[in-house]
Amino acid sequence: MSGRDIAARVAALDWARIGAELDAGGAALTGALLTPAECEALAALYDAEAPFRSRVVMARHGFGSGEYKYFAAPLPAPVAALRAALWPRLVPVANRWQEAMGLAPRFPERHEEFLARCHAAGQARPTPLLLRYGPGDYNCLHQDLYGEHVFPLQVAFLLSAPGEDFTGGEFVLTEQRPRMQSRAEVVPLRQGEGVVFAVHHRPVRGARGTYRVTMRHGVSRVRTGRRHTLGIIFHDAA
Repeated sequence: MSGRDIAARVAALDWARIGAELDAGGAALTGALLTPAECEALAALYDAEAPFRSRVVMARHGFGSGEYKYFAAPLPAPVAALRAALWPRLVPVANRWQEAMGLAPRFPERHEEFLARCHAAGQARPTPLLLRYGPGDYNCLHQDLYGEHVFPLQVAFLLSAPGEDFTGGEFVLTEQRPRMQSRAEVVPLRQGEGVVFAVHHRPVRGARGTYRVTMRHGVSRVRTGRRHTLGIIFHDAA
């Protein structure tokens, strides 16, 4: 899986549809992007030590049940290629959202410039990660913020095959609307497919103008098998 190959696949996605779905509901599926063999190779990295900077056991922190590992710098080539290829496609949506919500700053065309901004503020630790769930594991609803500088979109790729490698373990989003009850949505991911979704807030048009809604994401309880996910977060951590 070369960087050029990944860039070509990302460029070929239907970004008009993805952008429209993000505006409408705060999440959008990419369609199949990674092959089963590529998914298996990425999931197999979990048992190695060299690519990672830390391991988190969720139950120790009240995050849920299961575990994940943050990649160290430099990121593995496929992970770096995905992060680099996705960034320029998501920046227009992110900047549109920032303007609609009256937020600053705007995001640059080059991801390196945004990372330099993060690093100057003390956010210098890479945030892309691999997650592993077994029977009974789940991930509580949360937001991946990590510091002052937050890119408003992130992407999660399902590396395991639903119904074959695991059952249960659905990706879940909730939306907290002002003065209303929360709305929940289950996203039906396939192996090798990504979901682009809001990290923190997204803009919604109402009768009196645009307002912000708060988004959270998580994973429902895995019933059988093992589930691996690759998370691509674009801001680094303090």
